[in-house]
Amino acid sequence: MGKVSRRVQWILLAVGIAGGMSAGAQTESSATTPPRLDPNTAVIGPGIHAIPDPVVDVRNERSWEYGPFINWGTGVGDRSDYKFLWGGFEVGKVLTPVEHAGIFSGQFQLAGNIMPLWQAYTPGPHTQAESCVNSVTNQTYTCNLQFAGGAFRGVSLTPVIFRWNFAASSHRIQPWFQAAGGLIYTTHKFPPNFMSNTNPALGPVVDGGTSVWNFSPQGGGGIHYFLHTKRSIDLGVNAVHISSASLGDRNPGVNASVQFQVGYTFWR
Repeated sequence: MGKVSRRVQWILLAVGIAGGMSAGAQTESSATTPPRLDPNTAVIGPGIHAIPDPVVDVRNERSWEYGPFINWGTGVGDRSDYKFLWGGFEVGKVLTPVEHAGIFSGQFQLAGNIMPLWQAYTPGPHTQAESCVNSVTNQTYTCNLQFAGGAFRGVSLTPVIFRWNFAASSHRIQPWFQAAGGLIYTTHKFPPNFMSNTNPALGPVVDGGTSVWNFSPQGGGGIHYFLHTKRSIDLGVNAVHISSASLGDRNPGVNASVQFQVGYTFWR
């Protein structure tokens, strides 16, 4: 009986040790395996992964951005019959951490773009009444002058874009506003110029040339809408002024135009 009792005790001890080890393994497994998460619920905690937040990712990583865009625009005021079509490629970099300033909290970004597609559509060549000066009597009178017009083509470079990305709470939308300055070269003088005349015998002396070089100070705003991590569709609107800064004999310019922009951005 003594031997049987000792064997029973050893068997019970072995069973107890095995049970303890099994319970410990189950406890460890449950501690290291995170609970399943509803993908529509943002929960942050030990062992739990948050849902993707592409806006915060770009903000924290101070990412580079690059991608193509296209603009369509129209002049306003006395240039409302001018239309524009531009297309190009933009590169930028978020430079600062989030600066806290209430509703204006955000980050500074420096960018630039190039537009190999730059087109302006103006009324075709036409005659227009203008004020002329008699070179002999110095008197002013009304004369009909021939204007150039039609489609103008060129390229544009915007080397400096100062952009402020707002620290929005959205997981998908990143709003911004910007100020920028660019340079435009066109194959013909823009805006359309007077037909110049330097011979008084042929009519009033008119030096009506503008310039193939123009500057484009501008400002506006828009949003990045993130489709998923590192990819966004971009929507923006800019007010653009076009002026030669008197590089030509005349500087009529385009005092104001409104440009609507759509782009696609890669972030890294």
